[in-house]
Amino acid sequence: MVEHDTGTVWFVGAGPGDPELITVKGRSLIERAGAILFAGSLVNEAITRWAPPGCAVADSKDMTLPEMTAWLIQQARQHAVVVRLQTGDPALYGSLIELVQPLDAAGVPVQVVPGVSSAMASAAAAVESFTLPEVTQSVIFTRVEGRTPMPPGEDLAALAAHRTTLCLFLSITLLHKVEAGLRAAGWAEDAPIVVVHKASWPGEERIVRGTLATIKQRCREAGIVSQAMVIASPTLGSRHWPELAKSKLYDPSFTHRFRKASA
Repeated sequence: MVEHDTGTVWFVGAGPGDPELITVKGRSLIERAGAILFAGSLVNEAITRWAPPGCAVADSKDMTLPEMTAWLIQQARQHAVVVRLQTGDPALYGSLIELVQPLDAAGVPVQVVPGVSSAMASAAAAVESFTLPEVTQSVIFTRVEGRTPMPPGEDLAALAAHRTTLCLFLSITLLHKVEAGLRAAGWAEDAPIVVVHKASWPGEERIVRGTLATIKQRCREAGIVSQAMVIASPTLGSRHWPELAKSKLYDPSFTHRFRKASA
């Protein structure tokens, strides 16, 4: 690696859409940035409003990977703090490593600040829980195969066979494949599914509820064809269940290191 006297490129999770869902640390970096590169196709441009006067702000939606990394390297040689705003959390479907490798090769220091994923924002919008005692305690983040192939063993039917919560990224235009995968795994036609379009985006968020049998048609009727999270889970709708298995943590008969059983 060749060492250079450069600033640091911070990969900051911009969150799912609402600018106020960025972390305090992420906002602080924007306020100190000499340059910001944001993913304009997915990141709300309003999040750059905290940038200081004179900050170089660029939109990467028309850039190739080499153009993006060249811009970041150039800016890091001029500014102490350079921010790359990634949608959601940089570790999820964010091309993080593809961008970091050229920076490493150029001797540019890199740091990562996590962000709120659209999966979390979608569950919040729909007031749903990914996990429930005695229902499911696991969550799978995945997608169905499109132009990007899935690795062996990660087809949806194999993952859905666990009957746990599934958060499907980048799959709204492939609902026919979602349906096929869930059916192949034995999910019932009335299995609940919720789709959240542009979760947390002010004035743009939409929630569509349906079942394995109806969700594709309901999304078609709503005109949802992009930027949507698909959640399939045995926990969906539990807010309205007449009975729930309760968490042991708050059970009066359960002792833990902060509380002795009272019943």
